[in-house]
Amino acid sequence: MAHIVTEGCINCKYTCCVSVCPTDCFREGPNFLAIDQSECVDCSMCARECPAGAVHAARSAPIGSCHFARINMELAMLWPAVRARRDRLRCADRWRSVRRKLHLLRI
Repeated sequence: MAHIVTEGCINCKYTCCVSVCPTDCFREGPNFLAIDQSECVDCSMCARECPAGAVHAARSAPIGSCHFARINMELAMLWPAVRARRDRLRCADRWRSVRRKLHLLRI
């Protein structure tokens, strides 16, 4: 089972997770990252690196986050791969602890 990026990444996009991914399975959108679950090898290195705590194994995603498996799958088909760490969004530290951000997700 692959990992998924959940709501905590919205408006943060730290990309620490990207730099440790051995399969380059991350995709980048305007204010969120997604994981191409067909490329993820479930190594969990990305989950340990995410300062926002937004990356989880799909099988053990936090309650209320299961729909992010579908969101990751759909967005991974639309967005380009990101293979290197980039600067976080300028507002990342302010948004890091905010919950219920799904309505802010930009496609």
